[in-house]
Amino acid sequence: MTLHLTGASRRDLLKASVVGGGLVLSFRIAAKAEAAETAGAQALNAYVRVAPNGIVTIMAKNPEIGQGVKTSLPMMIAEELDVAWENVRIEQADNDPKLYSRQFAGGSLATPMNYEDLRRVGAVARAMLVNAAAQAWNCASGDCKTAEGQVIHVATGRKASYGALAGQCAGLATPDPKTIPLKDPKAYKIIGHPKAQYDVARIVKGEPLFGIDVRVPGMLYATFEKAPVFGAKVASADLDAARAVKGVRKAFVVDGGTDLSGLLPGVAVVADTWWAARKGRNVLKTQWADHPTGKQSTAGFDRRAAELAAGSPMTTLRNDGDVAAALKGSAHVVEAAYAYPFLAHTPLEPQNTTAHFKDGKLEIWAPSQNPEPGRQLVAKTLGMKPDDITVHMTRCGGGFGRRLSNDYMVEAAWIARETGAPVKLLWTREDDMRHDFYRPAGYHYLKGGVDAAGNVSAWHDHFVTFGEGAQVASSAGMGGNEFPSRFLANFRADQSTMPAGVPMGPLRAPGSNALAFVNQSFIDELAHAAGADPLAFRMKLLGDTPLVGDKSSAYNAARMKGVLAAVEKMSGWKDRGKLPKGAGLGVAFHYSHMGYFAEVVKASVDAAGAVKVHKVWIAADVGRQIVNPLGAINQVQGAAIEGLSHALYQKITIENGATRQGNFGDYPLIRMKDSPPVEVKFVITDYPPTGLGEPALPPVIPALTNAIFAATGKRIRSLPIDTSQLKA
Repeated sequence: MTLHLTGASRRDLLKASVVGGGLVLSFRIAAKAEAAETAGAQALNAYVRVAPNGIVTIMAKNPEIGQGVKTSLPMMIAEELDVAWENVRIEQADNDPKLYSRQFAGGSLATPMNYEDLRRVGAVARAMLVNAAAQAWNCASGDCKTAEGQVIHVATGRKASYGALAGQCAGLATPDPKTIPLKDPKAYKIIGHPKAQYDVARIVKGEPLFGIDVRVPGMLYATFEKAPVFGAKVASADLDAARAVKGVRKAFVVDGGTDLSGLLPGVAVVADTWWAARKGRNVLKTQWADHPTGKQSTAGFDRRAAELAAGSPMTTLRNDGDVAAALKGSAHVVEAAYAYPFLAHTPLEPQNTTAHFKDGKLEIWAPSQNPEPGRQLVAKTLGMKPDDITVHMTRCGGGFGRRLSNDYMVEAAWIARETGAPVKLLWTREDDMRHDFYRPAGYHYLKGGVDAAGNVSAWHDHFVTFGEGAQVASSAGMGGNEFPSRFLANFRADQSTMPAGVPMGPLRAPGSNALAFVNQSFIDELAHAAGADPLAFRMKLLGDTPLVGDKSSAYNAARMKGVLAAVEKMSGWKDRGKLPKGAGLGVAFHYSHMGYFAEVVKASVDAAGAVKVHKVWIAADVGRQIVNPLGAINQVQGAAIEGLSHALYQKITIENGATRQGNFGDYPLIRMKDSPPVEVKFVITDYPPTGLGEPALPPVIPALTNAIFAATGKRIRSLPIDTSQLKA
């Protein structure tokens, strides 16, 4: 996914908020005990405050959606600041691109984008404290060292706590970050050491952290009903019936626009309680105007995809060699049609925002993954200046890409302005599922060849997706470099598109979550045609060249082979022949979000076709440093479990232009009893650290479907898995 945000320079970021005696305030009101222990804190920069008792408060710049960045990003600062972790307190920063530059959660970019800069934030703060001590002691800064919140004069052993020195930093110049040496990773005491998520205790106790928990004085509650057909206008609504419900303050029509990612037409009901607002909504009897996409359906998309696949492609994404001739000369040719459905994000916290419009200013509390574009969207829609809008970031109860869009934020802002009081907009579960930006469905029509030596001789994919001409819908595309592109002499990828009125967008590991299923499953089919071990076949396909492709977009085959070798050993792959009848191991790998992942799934299928996943093994290469091992393992395990949920259960279908599914009864999540153990190994290589919240998901789906083939001899070519086709 591509995100465009503007912000301050790195040096501006380090210099910001260095004010004599000032406090950097956040919207969150700290508990009394926490406020007491951080009273009188001195700001060293936009991120760091030091209290007289040595307690250090670090601002977490990015949205926390469960991926652990509220812990891991401050860990980077604390490490270079050289403070004991038990003396660190963390606060969520507000959205402020002038102070914090890009603030978003997406693309597994938190670590690679911030690893260098945030360590320097800590290092500069540490240097300021050392300089303050050196000035007080009339010695050179180089004569001092630091250790867990203290500056020490090496020759005499004299010590001063950070708390005692912080007040003396206000008048000091901020050092140039480039001149401050960073720690040797061998000396790390925080980075690389497991840390529990900072908010765990508060979450367990049910303390207010999430957007859904926000309360402000005089707050009202709102619901917003939109058409089942995306973007349809309101024809009529019984507003008087809604206003007659006890507790309802207002009911009004919002004309909205046509941009599916903005403010759409609907009916708002505002009340003293959310339940009263919901009751008012239930009696609206809204009638919706006809819409051009009202007759679209999944069945229609399926038919149109088959028609397009039978014709000439609209666009060629890549064409190497002579695929037609290579297929003709192949010893074995395999043809297969693969398909995958629309998927909903289903974060456990439904979409919500609290907004207060007063005196031409707007204050917003929102669980957004992408708050600055949300602020810009609100400003444009309401005709306001962005500087008149304040966005407070709350913890998000899941995101997975859904909260990169800010439709719920602009709805709340509009309703608040029309209401004249603070308003919390809260969606129902049905709203959340039926008004998502869905992972696009897609269709792949493949032909592949294997020569007499067991090598892949040709590959052709005619990909049918959603869009207009060469312009594809959000997250519905496929690049020409998608593996095994560049590893084959004869490779062709074509594309055709069809229009759809369905809102689409990124879901965890956008694109890759679907393409890995198709490509790694078809590689398995070619391995079977060659009579080869599927894992050895992949090793052979990766070849002996470490880097394949142009430097700017090179695929590191050596790193992928490294994780394949690791997962082969972890899973006992070579002993898979000893598994009982009806059980099998499947393997898959995928590169995305700068991470190299190989995975093996052990699964069995009983006579009734029921699938049981027994275990997942994952080997990951995300570079030289795992910032928080505990959080990293949680992320990898969670991604794998989510991928299994996609494969086994989930499908969004469109009927008469609208989403049919509405709750977990017809769009189930995987249950704890069906979630297998997931063993994770990080293969450490000398590359910059990358993110890992997304790239662990894609390989688990084809690893499962390939395991099912190993267990039953039946190939899965569409998702979710239809267990009725697996009966003995």
